[in-house]
Amino acid sequence: MIIDAARAQSVASGWDGVRMGGVATAAGVSRQAVYNEFGSNAGLAEALARREVDRFVAEVRTALHAYGADVRAGAYAAIRHTLAEAAENPLIKSILTSARGGSDELLPYLTTRSELVLTEASGALLEWSRAHLPAADPARLAFAADTIVRLVVSHIVLPQAPVDDTASALADLALHLFLAASP
Repeated sequence: MIIDAARAQSVASGWDGVRMGGVATAAGVSRQAVYNEFGSNAGLAEALARREVDRFVAEVRTALHAYGADVRAGAYAAIRHTLAEAAENPLIKSILTSARGGSDELLPYLTTRSELVLTEASGALLEWSRAHLPAADPARLAFAADTIVRLVVSHIVLPQAPVDDTASALADLALHLFLAASP
């Protein structure tokens, strides 16, 4: 409930406009309750970012697993979902828009905390690829998963083509990387 209120305020006015008192009022709790649970604005930002990443990675896992052993189709579905969701997610749009003009404190939690974003997303891709390519070299699969995630993030930050085109090209690359890891 508190994180939902923080998310709504961030979408409406950017993270710089989020205040603990306003979040408390919107959530129907005391300001002290918000401080007790999150400690500070930075703690609330981290909790919000963690929830967004967890939700996002769960959706990516669903997209990957929807195609069973069809590695290219699973990769395409997950990559396309990721690109489309990032382009349409009002929280991410709000963060990126407000960060261009100043010092938005939420942006680092979603972009530079590798343990929060890259590790979670790479882990989901690695888990899926290991299940469908059990004979593949684990180190090469890990490198492939990490590389794919980093490329997708790059295309989120600086898109160069329509989502479907980018997803298709990256899925082809993912298939190549994953198959290269196999004997």
